[in-house]
Amino acid sequence: MQNLDRDVVIVGAGPSGLTAARELKKAGLSVAVLEARDRVGGRTWTDTIDGAMLEIGGQWVSPDQTALMALLEELGLEMYSRYRDGESVYIGADGKRTRYTGDSFPVNDTTKVEMDKLVAILDELAAEIGPTEPWAHPKARELDTISFHHWLRQNSSDEEACNNIGLFIAGGMLTKPAHAFSALQAVLMAASAGSFSHLTDEDFILDKRVVGGMQQVSLLQAAELGSDVILNSPVRTINWEDNKVTVVSEQATVNARYVIMAVPPNLYSRVSFNPPLPRRQHQMHQHQSLGLVIKVHAVYETPFWREDGLSGTGFSAGALVQEVYDNTNHGDTRGTLVGFVSDEKADAVFELSAEDRKKAILESIAGFLGDKALTPEVYYESDWGSEEWTRGAYASSYDLGGLHRYGKDQHANVGPIYWSSSDLAAEGYQHVDGAVRMGQATAARIVEAHKLASVAV
Repeated sequence: MQNLDRDVVIVGAGPSGLTAARELKKAGLSVAVLEARDRVGGRTWTDTIDGAMLEIGGQWVSPDQTALMALLEELGLEMYSRYRDGESVYIGADGKRTRYTGDSFPVNDTTKVEMDKLVAILDELAAEIGPTEPWAHPKARELDTISFHHWLRQNSSDEEACNNIGLFIAGGMLTKPAHAFSALQAVLMAASAGSFSHLTDEDFILDKRVVGGMQQVSLLQAAELGSDVILNSPVRTINWEDNKVTVVSEQATVNARYVIMAVPPNLYSRVSFNPPLPRRQHQMHQHQSLGLVIKVHAVYETPFWREDGLSGTGFSAGALVQEVYDNTNHGDTRGTLVGFVSDEKADAVFELSAEDRKKAILESIAGFLGDKALTPEVYYESDWGSEEWTRGAYASSYDLGGLHRYGKDQHANVGPIYWSSSDLAAEGYQHVDGAVRMGQATAARIVEAHKLASVAV
């Protein structure tokens, strides 16, 4: 057991915690980073499975994610564009498979008008409300006490339009059924990306990838921090007063002036706080939860879909796999597809045996890209819901009514205890960019607090 004295102790060695630690060290403060897993990276994880490099966790970079891109440049990491040449595939409510090009789904004219109308309303709300303080807007309570499912149908009677628009937020982002979160939470998701239109544009939101994998953002920062990062060290207890903390973990006890909880809110309760956190924190954390998604990786001898003039992109609100994309690695001659099975559909296939689940998922992908999709060389399911130190994906969101009720307090430090993760971000919410932004902002707050405390002394 190590006994350490530091200025700041960070719980969690994902992109947010490591970015905060790196910024704090730049400012002259000493740090220790305690990580429960045997690796750094949090919800980013680049691993080799059966000889194939797979992005098990977060991986994409969009043009608005300037904080992440600046960090990638600083770390010497390069990006490459996702393959998107050729036609995409849409499977409609009637089960009909249609090849198409352009940004719009090939739906009938009535449904297209309704989809465009819903997108326009959401774009207007996202611009009006913004990502920083959605809970403070005059419409906050109204939008937070109606589910996104019912809000959509309040604004359109076209069921296919509602399901298609719902797909982008529910299955595509929050990975919860649209009836489980509010319209305000959906507006926050859109505003965090700049607009709802950005979420409907896969060429924007899924623009680029990192050569060698996104986990390098954490690996390279951890290498700089060296022995200040301690793995296999779950934090069990935080003893705190107004001006000091003692953090007790499996491998180290750290005495510090400040602590950053750089883990998703659903894991705060894994730590015993002494004295207990205030009532407001206890209540708030119980209204934040992660969604559920299976990220499916299928690797083939060649990217066969390209030979057929397909981009590898497919959408269907009604299919088991609602989204599929070409996820071939930079410079790889093999072809990789990635698909997503979200929320209640994930519940359903987890009732199946592993063999039957694989069969059902591959059959769904084949519905987009043909029977060659049925026989990958490598098949792997990223199941973050079963991962002890995450317990869901991609990030947390509030239950119905929770965002306007508790949002204003989610960043508030409790004495020396600060919070930092992509789950709490404004711009870049739920993305690695948001984790980086939160790490930088939290470090800056502590540096400022430390300066003020030093002046007072």
